Amino acid sequence: MNNWRDQILREFAPHVARLTLVADPDGLLLEEGVLADIRERGFELVPFEDHVTFRYAYESGFRSRWDQGDQTDLVVVLRSAESDLGCLPYDLLQTGRTLSFNLGEIFPNLSYPIVTALDRGDLDALYEAQKRHVPGVLGDNATKEFVLRHVFEIAPELIRKPSDLLRALLRRHYREQRIPALLDKRFIQVLRQQSGFEEWPLETITPDREAFFAFLQERWPIFLNRSATQDTTSVHEDEKPYGLTYPGPSNLPFDHDDIRVYIDNLFVEGLLETVSHDQAESFSRTWLAIGIRTNERADRGRRVEGLLNTLASDIPNEETRYDGWLQFAKTWAGLMALVLDTNEALPESVHQKMRALQSQIDAALVPWLTKRYAGLINLPPVPPVMLHHIPRFLARHVNDARHHKAAFVVVDGLALDQWIVIRKEIARLRPNYRFRENAVFAWIPTITSVSRQAAFAGKPPIYFPNSIHATDKEPVLWTQFWIDQGLTEQEVAYAKGLGNGTLERVEEIVARPKTRVVGLVVDKVDKIMHGMELGAAGMHNQVRQWASGPFMTQLFDLLLENGFCAYLSSDHGNIEASGCGRPAEGAVADLRGERARIYPDSLLRGRIKERFPDALEWPPIGLPEDYLPLLAPPRAAFVRKTENLVGHGGATLEELIVPLVQIERRDT
Repeated sequence: MNNWRDQILREFAPHVARLTLVADPDGLLLEEGVLADIRERGFELVPFEDHVTFRYAYESGFRSRWDQGDQTDLVVVLRSAESDLGCLPYDLLQTGRTLSFNLGEIFPNLSYPIVTALDRGDLDALYEAQKRHVPGVLGDNATKEFVLRHVFEIAPELIRKPSDLLRALLRRHYREQRIPALLDKRFIQVLRQQSGFEEWPLETITPDREAFFAFLQERWPIFLNRSATQDTTSVHEDEKPYGLTYPGPSNLPFDHDDIRVYIDNLFVEGLLETVSHDQAESFSRTWLAIGIRTNERADRGRRVEGLLNTLASDIPNEETRYDGWLQFAKTWAGLMALVLDTNEALPESVHQKMRALQSQIDAALVPWLTKRYAGLINLPPVPPVMLHHIPRFLARHVNDARHHKAAFVVVDGLALDQWIVIRKEIARLRPNYRFRENAVFAWIPTITSVSRQAAFAGKPPIYFPNSIHATDKEPVLWTQFWIDQGLTEQEVAYAKGLGNGTLERVEEIVARPKTRVVGLVVDKVDKIMHGMELGAAGMHNQVRQWASGPFMTQLFDLLLENGFCAYLSSDHGNIEASGCGRPAEGAVADLRGERARIYPDSLLRGRIKERFPDALEWPPIGLPEDYLPLLAPPRAAFVRKTENLVGHGGATLEELIVPLVQIERRDT
């Protein structure tokens, strides 16, 4: 077999049985590549999570079609062992064939608990290593070291010097590798058995990406001072500067060849911030210049050029995993935030490169979405990949202990690049805040009634067809989700229309002794967007002005002071678009949006598509069957050709991938 998926996919030949029941305790059928291949073979997959939700999808989507004589290949997936298939409804067990898969069968010589802890995207490297090295039966520790070495390229027993350790941590955190806690624990255990790393805060900087880069940031000025006053190759004693947040050695070997290869990218991508220095002039002709603040205009220009080059060479393709697009979107957002900063105009050549790169990204994203977007819906909620995963992700925390509380703040319409603007303002006003930044996919079409409702319902829009055209059922959907998780109605709260004025409503909610989960909608950014006449740069300017006010900082002060684990996200982003003409459809469209039109049947949609051949007929993925979107062409809107606007509804990177950020205090 070429890869581990073949062992599963060989069981899925079309038209063998119209119903297949699969026991899948390790979620292998929900892995992105497996799911894409199964769908390409004509199978449709429905996870069995609860009887009511499943029965709705089964009866409306399949049973009715079978009664009409249609042939389908349906796969029902149960995230339990084979012995639990008996809990499925009797009518399914009577008609379906049964299969089961687990990681123990695919990796028989490796410790099962260790392998199950891995991200499913890491199984390819593990399978190749198993084939190449053919290990005998390995225990827990031997499996951990096998995985560290062959999957993550970390050999803890070979880390002898600070430069070895820094190289390993830089590679891990720069790539945003998700390494299970039990592997981190083994890595630290092996290092602690060696001499030389007693001072290092390994338990903090190994698993925590933000802490690691903050640790480097504190030591960069110390390295510059040492470089300015003495030959870095000479023997010297470590300084012990006061005021470091993170303990450990103060002098780090940034000048080591294995470390220097990362330095440019760390500063260009904003993972490290430049600092002022008295010897800036003498450093300007050395490799150190990239990390020294000199001329703000020149620094910005250098970062913009660096990001343009990095992104142009790293555009994902159809085979890229979803996390590749999430990482790319975050880097693209960093570039957007730099370019749209109105303090200093950039040369027209930069804007031309931006537009060319935008077109390349748009052209690459649509084929990827066509092939893989449907597979994102049923992925496990940890880490969240789509907006509707977030409530289930929060439920893990809330149900972990009786005193745990969570707040989910949805800033309506906030794009990733605009989050960067807000983050800078919050960080300026609250230097002790920490931001654990991730991103998730919004729903297509990227409109509030679809995407925001899914975020609060904790389920795809197909399960709320009666309210898909409005948002007034959000409080009910949010409350029902948490009741299904075992909370009472009194423990759940929701408020919207926030962003201006006082926080009295939120203060009243969080002060209630019983409140454990809070859903909040901040709609100020959406209001700015719909009144925007100055394009994307104007959006950034107004978002910055709003964020510099007291609302956002006071909101998170309030949540954190009352013991809530606070997460910020958005239902969709936005783009600057030019008019491509307004469809003359009369009243046939269910929604006449600027970036998306919704039609009740394919004939009506097809008629409008003829007038707009570059528009995208988006299939009802996770949507009701009579909810058929027509998405405007990239960077275009269904308005008069003379109009320009900032809007949402389509499937560009800026509209589709939105922030998911945990905000916490350093002193907590």
